[in-house]
Amino acid sequence: MSAIKKGYKQTKVGIIPEDWEVVNFNELKDKTDSHSITGGPFGSDLKSEHYTTSGVRVIQLQNIGDGKFINKEFVYTSEEKANQLKNCLIYPNEIILAKMAEPVARACLIPSFEDKFLMCSDGIRLLVDKNRFSTKYILEYINYDLFRKIAIDRSTGSTRGRIGLSDLKTIPLSLPPLKEQEKIADILITWNEAVDKQEKLIEAKELQKKALMQKLLSGEVRFSGFTDEWEEVRLSKIIKLQGGYAFKSEEFKKCGVPIVRISNISNTSNYMEMNDLVYYDELSNDNNFVIKKDDLLIAMSGATTGKVSIYNLEKKAYLNQRVGLFKVIKSSLINYSFLTQFIFSNFFSVQLTSLLVAGAQPNISSKDIESLKIKLPSLSEQQKIAEVLSLADDEINLLKNELEELKLQKKALMQKLLTGQVRVKV
Repeated sequence: MSAIKKGYKQTKVGIIPEDWEVVNFNELKDKTDSHSITGGPFGSDLKSEHYTTSGVRVIQLQNIGDGKFINKEFVYTSEEKANQLKNCLIYPNEIILAKMAEPVARACLIPSFEDKFLMCSDGIRLLVDKNRFSTKYILEYINYDLFRKIAIDRSTGSTRGRIGLSDLKTIPLSLPPLKEQEKIADILITWNEAVDKQEKLIEAKELQKKALMQKLLSGEVRFSGFTDEWEEVRLSKIIKLQGGYAFKSEEFKKCGVPIVRISNISNTSNYMEMNDLVYYDELSNDNNFVIKKDDLLIAMSGATTGKVSIYNLEKKAYLNQRVGLFKVIKSSLINYSFLTQFIFSNFFSVQLTSLLVAGAQPNISSKDIESLKIKLPSLSEQQKIAEVLSLADDEINLLKNELEELKLQKKALMQKLLTGQVRVKV
């Protein structure tokens, strides 16, 4: 065990400066307000029939982002109902935490565009003692890896984690003197602003690309030199949607050939989620179920039905059941990159949504997808369209990589500042 550096001490949250203190979450509260740490109302006290189109805004779980308020999903209740639940009201510049994943105990500041809000049942209000604590420092610490890990470890629930208020109250935090808290928060907020700026830039570029797809994939805008008529065909004329193999979960391995399951189809990215890959032994006759880099896959059942991802590993993988692989059967009619752009477009998703709405269950068949229509220009025009849209993708992916780098840099900075490894001048 290495010696503790002079001016530092060992605590239950690790080694911190001697002039820092460790307090439990419950000690952060403003003692002049009896509800400065409190949970949202019981579910039976705030039901959907209590929702209105105006009045007091209800903060739902999906509004609580990891460090920022997500201003979507507008739900209100009456002033009368809010007054009945006044102990569950929360106000601008206070902290709200989410009891439920994903992730557990994420937190954000309440915005100031309303004078008050009502929490949902899975919200937790935190009003800190401003004489001792910086609200913005506490917010950063709550979203810090160490606090998050403890919260997750204390959460219950096999499918979706949830932490109780009593478990949350005893989570420890390390705190410098107030002036240093404020300085640390200011530094981290600068990084937050850089991340936010990058996210807005990505959002703008994605909207631009979406508009470009609408024009190019419909033929509304065409490149010079192309005048041929486009042909509308069903996908069955150009592709076969290959279903996966029913691999037995008890035969999954920790190494071997990766198996792509529905859980690997991303909800947020064009590329596969690789965090929970399982593996299988090499099959002797695997031609129908092999996936290679840049293959296009679709989820055919479950919560992500209709979501599409590109397989982007260099090594081959196997296709699991209820995941579909787009296989070209007439390469003289379709460019695979053009097909990929079409599958990610509104022209595909709108048709697919119509099928899903018509069906009682959230699943689709190969025949369903093969029945959808696509407009085909000549192969050379397809290639030109795909090249332009791929360039837009490359720009967006570069911005996303830069965003991830910013987030990693901030994470490393948090580790140094929130433990006192690096001190700031005040």
